[in-house]
Amino acid sequence: MNHHLRFILGKVLYIILFVTIQAAALVIMFFYFRDKFAYFYLICILLSLAATIHILNNTSSNPAYKIAWLIPILLFPIFGGLLYLLFGKYRMTKRERAAGQAVQRQISAIMDIAPPSGQTALDILEQQSPEAALHARYLFRSSGTPPCGHTQTTYFPIGETMYAAILRELESAESFIFMEYFIVDEGIMWDGILEVLERKIRQGVEVRFMYDDLGCLFTLPRHYDRILREKGLRVCVFNPFNTILSPRFNNRDHRKICIIDGKTGFTGGINLADEYINAYEKHGHWKDTGILLRGEAVWSMTVQYLALWDFAAGEEDTFSRYAPPADWIAQIPHDGFLLPYTDIPLDEELVGETAYLNLINRSEDYVYITTPYLVIDNEMITSLCTAAKSGIDVRIITPHVPDKKTVFFLTRSYYEPLLKAGVRIYEYTPGFIHAKTMVSDDTYAIVGTINLDYRSLYLHLEDAVWMYRSSAVKDVKYDFLNTLTSSQEMHLEDFGHLSWPKKLWLGILHAFAPLV
Repeated sequence: MNHHLRFILGKVLYIILFVTIQAAALVIMFFYFRDKFAYFYLICILLSLAATIHILNNTSSNPAYKIAWLIPILLFPIFGGLLYLLFGKYRMTKRERAAGQAVQRQISAIMDIAPPSGQTALDILEQQSPEAALHARYLFRSSGTPPCGHTQTTYFPIGETMYAAILRELESAESFIFMEYFIVDEGIMWDGILEVLERKIRQGVEVRFMYDDLGCLFTLPRHYDRILREKGLRVCVFNPFNTILSPRFNNRDHRKICIIDGKTGFTGGINLADEYINAYEKHGHWKDTGILLRGEAVWSMTVQYLALWDFAAGEEDTFSRYAPPADWIAQIPHDGFLLPYTDIPLDEELVGETAYLNLINRSEDYVYITTPYLVIDNEMITSLCTAAKSGIDVRIITPHVPDKKTVFFLTRSYYEPLLKAGVRIYEYTPGFIHAKTMVSDDTYAIVGTINLDYRSLYLHLEDAVWMYRSSAVKDVKYDFLNTLTSSQEMHLEDFGHLSWPKKLWLGILHAFAPLV
């Protein structure tokens, strides 16, 4: 079945029809209340007033996010408040809250178990580097997983090499395979993985697969989960896209995780689609990165995976069943300290942004960043500018070939204040860079799924790995410097004078940047 026919018969058509019906319902409501418009208008104004008060009283929200919602409420008082109630704030149901608390208790119980030596990796880290322990302690308290030793790392500077490694590791699976991805697209990459998964299922390996419904909206057929279940996979579709009129629409599972037997784990920016391994050219050469962990830290990834699975699927696993043998972990040599962490928007703790800010603010020599999008809040701009003005070598690589022209235009608009402060910005000229990395002082690095934009930092479920003195840190730095040779440095004079329509459009984009 070709893509055009799949589009006609697939779920996209149902969503378009559903949205059209809802729009028609709003028009009918308007004409129905025409004779009593004064009452209808008063109710809408009261809703907008209530929404405004709620936004202003929400001390945990970023000011830019507040402004982005206050503007439509002021411009469209009739429906502005209603829009905010529908999209602006997601509150968990009683069942979801209870399930989330139960999972969190299980995570805490597992992670609080003291090791046989009585000394945790955090204790050792505090002795070796109190400053590094500050980073780790925050991530431990905010995401629930501690720093780990006894873990080897392999950094992948391109999707093709990571794909080959995933295939090799999947072939070695003996007990279970857990996978979780934002985008899955039928093609060379996914077909190769699926073939191995089906074979492993026949060998008795448990295979779980979780994917985001909206992320796969245009890439997978309708009811694809049924197809996978028929092949023997346990499948969870995260946040099914049944209606646009829900704040859940904004919270997507942007994580990319692959775990084999609780011993090996992968994460990074690489989804399961052919452009990520340059099997075909979508936006020029696709530059992406990832990391493999082997050892103790993979247990943290396993716990994080099961926690979200149980929350999304309404199940209750015994996490300890999937723990790797303690004697096997003890044989893995130390390679610095690793801390896999997640960021979940429902807890209103900005783990992803805070981890980045901690690294930037504590840098002494340099901080190098790759990100596909640069749509940042005042806190991030201030940190980057302050670091550069303090003499820190701050460099950022973004794409030269955009995947979304509006976001690309918005990304470039943030260059000016950064360049004026001394931040050096480069664009990857061969194509699109999708990597999300940060490395500092030959000591710290972060590799994961977290973009420097509002959606990643505020709305999406994300994951990453924090590293201290791991061998992968120098590999991340080397890859950044190597990527610079294929990138064009940007200067203020590279951007001509904007026409007034573009300035107007840019002003609108900046106002609504937290919602883009």
